[in-house]
Amino acid sequence: MTDASTLLATIAAIPWFYYPFVLLIGLLIGSFLNVVIFRTPKIMEQEFRQGCCEFLDIKNHQTKVETLSLSKPSSTCPRCKNLIKPWHNIPIISYLLLKGKCAHCACPISIRYPLVELATGLLTVLTIAVLGLSMESLVALLLLWSLIALAMIDIDTQLLPDSITLPLLWSGLIANSFGLYVELAEAVWGVVCGYLSLWSVFWLFKILTGKEGMGYGDFKLLAALGAWMGWQALPLIILLSSFVGACIGIAGIMMLGRDKNVPIPFGPYLAIAGWIAFLWGDHITQAYLRFLA
Repeated sequence: MTDASTLLATIAAIPWFYYPFVLLIGLLIGSFLNVVIFRTPKIMEQEFRQGCCEFLDIKNHQTKVETLSLSKPSSTCPRCKNLIKPWHNIPIISYLLLKGKCAHCACPISIRYPLVELATGLLTVLTIAVLGLSMESLVALLLLWSLIALAMIDIDTQLLPDSITLPLLWSGLIANSFGLYVELAEAVWGVVCGYLSLWSVFWLFKILTGKEGMGYGDFKLLAALGAWMGWQALPLIILLSSFVGACIGIAGIMMLGRDKNVPIPFGPYLAIAGWIAFLWGDHITQAYLRFLA
């Protein structure tokens, strides 16, 4: 650990050397996150269908479908079904060179893919810039990348997969078992309070209105954030997520004409608020206390 810390400290002294490398890593991870965002809901659907068939003892007489995973089958164009070559999948650069179209059939490619790559790269650099090049910042990148994937999946499907939220929760507890960010006891109570706070709001809202205001995935995501930052960060995260949600919701209604009765996923707001609290939570709290004083 000492040797690793010494190496990181040596590299940190020459930011012009490692910032381009950090950006490159972020872009590559962003490309992988596009696969995670696109395939994870489909994997969940496939597993759900298989589980239902097994439970009901139903034999599937349809043509056997290849089991989907993050690595198989290889990525193809949704229109012409041609395989996407590795040199057609270079983050951002391939999109620009291909002018946003498939190399085989010229089918338009959604601009969201390079935007996710770019956002991941820039946020990765921002994280290292704010926290410095250290073991804490490198581990924190796992939190960042997971939050990006969860936010985008929730926007698409209004789902927060257990396959991401639960490993995120456990990784936070493991990191803090070494006291990386907070004491382990604070992290454990962060999990408990994070889950129960939204769980209580869920049932209170359901009792009063007869409707479900959020999903269980939101409980698990806040619990995971509590595992990383401790119970003390939860009030700030909840306040920030409500503020971010209100701003985006109002902007959507006013600028895009969004129907105010259409359900809005809460996961992206929790993810944004959680990351803001992780990077600047102490500064925000201190500024607020100075304002009150």
